[in-house]
Amino acid sequence: MVDHLIKVIQAAPRIGVHIVNTFIGRDHLKSIDDNWNTLREVWPPIIAAAEKAGVKIGIENCPMLFSKDEWPGGKNLAISPRVWHRLFEEFQGKPIGLNFDPSHLIWQFIDDARCIRGFGKHIFHVHAKDTRIDYERLNEVGITGFGWHTPKIPGLGDVNWGRFFSVLTDVGYQGPVCIEVEDRAFEGSLEDRKRSLRQSKRYLEQWM
Repeated sequence: MVDHLIKVIQAAPRIGVHIVNTFIGRDHLKSIDDNWNTLREVWPPIIAAAEKAGVKIGIENCPMLFSKDEWPGGKNLAISPRVWHRLFEEFQGKPIGLNFDPSHLIWQFIDDARCIRGFGKHIFHVHAKDTRIDYERLNEVGITGFGWHTPKIPGLGDVNWGRFFSVLTDVGYQGPVCIEVEDRAFEGSLEDRKRSLRQSKRYLEQWM
């Protein structure tokens, strides 16, 4: 996987792409602290390749915790502001930042606008994806259960998109905002997926 990511980084500038998005990775059976030594072994060569290629690396903030084989810790380290601070201190001045997706903060009950204010300079890329919390199910299974948060297209979940874009513009973000379709209600056919993109575009245009 590391070799593949380095090849992607090296290839990106050849097609005019200067941001490569990925995940940090994590052994989900170990704590964040117990994963940190592995981070220090694995990531310096990747970051060196990015520096050489003139590419920025955007780390998505998804915990990768949706199924039994990802339990209990999830398969991504960069899940919260506490970890981001530590990550950017570890690789200070290096071309590593965030592929910022507010949907993953909603179900962690983390304020996405506060994160944007605190990490604006580290945001390299933005995903437009929403999440809806099913409080009825949450009251049944608790936060350690599954199925109480559902990915949705923008506008059909609990992200406050007006506030989101207000703060994003305040920090001076000028990069891409890419609609990420991960909504089971729109996955029945190719036409449904196209409809989800059209609907998302219409909704987001009121702020963009």
